[in-house]
Amino acid sequence: MTPTAPVSSSQLRVLFALDGAQGINLRTLGEHLGSAPSSVSRMCDRLHALGFIERSLSSASRRELELRLSSRGESYLKDLRARREGALLEAISTMRPAERSALVKGLGGFRRAVEGTEPRTGSAGARAVESA
Repeated sequence: MTPTAPVSSSQLRVLFALDGAQGINLRTLGEHLGSAPSSVSRMCDRLHALGFIERSLSSASRRELELRLSSRGESYLKDLRARREGALLEAISTMRPAERSALVKGLGGFRRAVEGTEPRTGSAGARAVESA
């Protein structure tokens, strides 16, 4: 697995959440993460100290802060994604062609299942479950 230092996996979740929702407040971030406000606040304090996030007064309410990734936070995520992609490509390149084909087929089935579009046919579905 690609190391995520200097941030923990919980802090990494915060960075990914902010990457997809720049400008949200602590309450909304906590709801998104399913975490207590005090925990989210401490994680954001640490990420702010590292220079990975920025805080600014909300344009909607002066009592709230908006959270955004800093340029350093954006660079960190970009680098992490590149390292993870490299690690995956390296692992996949060691697989035999038949193994790569099976991976593609399996991931396609997984995607359809997650999206809820997996065709459900009587005996074919039962055979799939039995063979798994």
